[in-house]
Amino acid sequence: MLARRQRHPLQALQRRSQELKLQVDSLLSESRLKGVLDSSKRRDIYQRCVQLKQAIDENKNALQKLNKADEPAPVGNYNQKKEEEHNLLDKLTHQLQELAVSISRENITEIKTPSEREEDDDSADEDEEAEKEEEDDEEEESEGSGGEEEETEEEEKQENESHSQTSKEYIAVGDFAAQQAGDLTFKKGEILLIIEKKPDGWWIAKNAKGNKGLIPRTYVEPYNKEGGQDSSEEGSEEDVEVEDQTAEGEEVKQRTDSHWSAVRKAISEQINTVDVLTTMGAIPAGFRPSTLFQLLEEGNQFRASYFLQPELTPSQLAFRDLMWDAKTGTIRSRPSRVSFILTLWSCKMIPLPGMSIQVLSRHVRLCLFDGNKVLSNIHTVRATWLPKKPKTWTFSPQVTGILPCLLDGDCFIRSNSSSPDLGILFELGISYIRNSTGERGELSCGWVFLKLFDASGIPIPAKTYELFLNGGTPYEKGVEVDPSISRRAHGSVFHQMMTMRRQPQLLVKLRSLNRRSRDLLSLLPETLIGSMCSIHLLIFYRQILGDVLLKDRMTMQSADLISNPVLATFPKLLEQPDIMDALRSSWAEKESTLKRSEKRDREFLKATFLLVYHDCVIPLLHSTLLPPFRWAEEETEAARWKVITDFLKQNQENEGALQALLSPDGVHEPFDISEQTYDFLGEIRKNAA
Repeated sequence: MLARRQRHPLQALQRRSQELKLQVDSLLSESRLKGVLDSSKRRDIYQRCVQLKQAIDENKNALQKLNKADEPAPVGNYNQKKEEEHNLLDKLTHQLQELAVSISRENITEIKTPSEREEDDDSADEDEEAEKEEEDDEEEESEGSGGEEEETEEEEKQENESHSQTSKEYIAVGDFAAQQAGDLTFKKGEILLIIEKKPDGWWIAKNAKGNKGLIPRTYVEPYNKEGGQDSSEEGSEEDVEVEDQTAEGEEVKQRTDSHWSAVRKAISEQINTVDVLTTMGAIPAGFRPSTLFQLLEEGNQFRASYFLQPELTPSQLAFRDLMWDAKTGTIRSRPSRVSFILTLWSCKMIPLPGMSIQVLSRHVRLCLFDGNKVLSNIHTVRATWLPKKPKTWTFSPQVTGILPCLLDGDCFIRSNSSSPDLGILFELGISYIRNSTGERGELSCGWVFLKLFDASGIPIPAKTYELFLNGGTPYEKGVEVDPSISRRAHGSVFHQMMTMRRQPQLLVKLRSLNRRSRDLLSLLPETLIGSMCSIHLLIFYRQILGDVLLKDRMTMQSADLISNPVLATFPKLLEQPDIMDALRSSWAEKESTLKRSEKRDREFLKATFLLVYHDCVIPLLHSTLLPPFRWAEEETEAARWKVITDFLKQNQENEGALQALLSPDGVHEPFDISEQTYDFLGEIRKNAA
């Protein structure tokens, strides 16, 4: 039997899942009699819940590691069967968790004394009556124990002295309103005495009136009695460190480079708006102005159009990542240290903003990061969601026709950075508009850093990762997206499990490359992140770039402007994804008409691609009917797509764009020489990223 299970791994796991299901069903049947069970029997059921949960986790981990290649013979619908098993195990886990919580509540109510319930914050969180009792106790404690109405001056003095080693005065940098019992409300500029710094980012503080409570660490800064707010270099750097609690426990280094400083300044200018929204309860306490959006707004140095351009060697005399292969008659393949495909699966338990702001876009921005600076373009993927599950974001939805590249959750990742701390920085964000003022903005709903190499320099395995999000910005430490959840994440194993299930998280999958994918990615720049659905178009651009700069140029010393509309305009498509989609659609339609022999002819394909590009992209880019591209404006996006689809339909009917170009109804912008000329010295990257 054991040998047979080893030969058929998926079948063995399916059998084990069925065994676990029978055990869970049996346990649930017993629990239906829990109203007449004594406390010892309930404890027995609880322990069996824990044991079964561990067994289910083991089976789930084994299932996660399975690959189709592990099977000795082909298995029909392999991925579907794996997914069904995964769903079954998730269902069993959910049933156990509900049962365990139900049992725990009864044990808490019946077994524990009132004094024990007072000491157990987690039980208080689960039991409304116990929570009320805890709040009453806190009020009594603040009034003084033993019937005393107030503390004497001597007791106050002793208490202050007892905290003299750990206490420090901090100044509030924003208003904070208590979110629940035990929090301390304060105003911007108020001086607070920090009594205890808790690792979860919520500190115990006391105000000038002697009131104590929990405060979020991100709302205060060290206070210098002589000069007010501590503006020393050390004080400012305290906020720059960040430790990722979810990606192998790695600590991200201090940010010292200039662009982080600029972003911190830009974010600090927006913090008042965020403070207002937080105080109003419109957004959770862990939301911040989007860091990666601010970087994108700085200029083009973090845009894909910049990283798509060739890079010069340090001598400035040759191209570093664009070389000619005389044997194959095209650009040379360039392997890189990091080359893989990443799939965004979903985001779970993302807190909802309040009714006072309207969400225009939910999205994930990602980039290569070394804990100190951004090392690639910042790539954005828009998420979709259903009204029934507003806290769950998904990617790559099933749609008819060509999937918009903005929604494509399959991303290629390329980097030749030698940094041992290289990883991917993910930032979940929303674009919003305030209903009362019409003000627009970008907020981060959480971030996480996934390090790509372990301490020995070995790449992390290709598998699915469940990443728990941090709140604040990537240069803040210990901030949570929704602090109210984890503040009471103590007590039993199942209480902690339930708390973890409520934590905001991002699910991603790293996929290793097959030979074809590896060959395709090796034709791209050494550093680039983009959508897999557009990779064939990027390769066409790179091949045309190689022809123009390496094969056809009269002399390598010439730096003259080059007449080539494709090279001059193609990078703009990376900032206008709907026109990229139009090109993808037009090329797919044209490619479907080609013969097999034509598809094998590289030169014929490039020539055909150039014709399609001139028919589709050039007229659209300069049409006055097409509104300027604006991010997350639904009306503008709809208007642009209508113009694009109408134009593509005319092209199809008229077998090309010539009639549309010559029609008096098609008005275009005045001709500019930049539409035609490619200034490679002005476009190329002169320094390594």
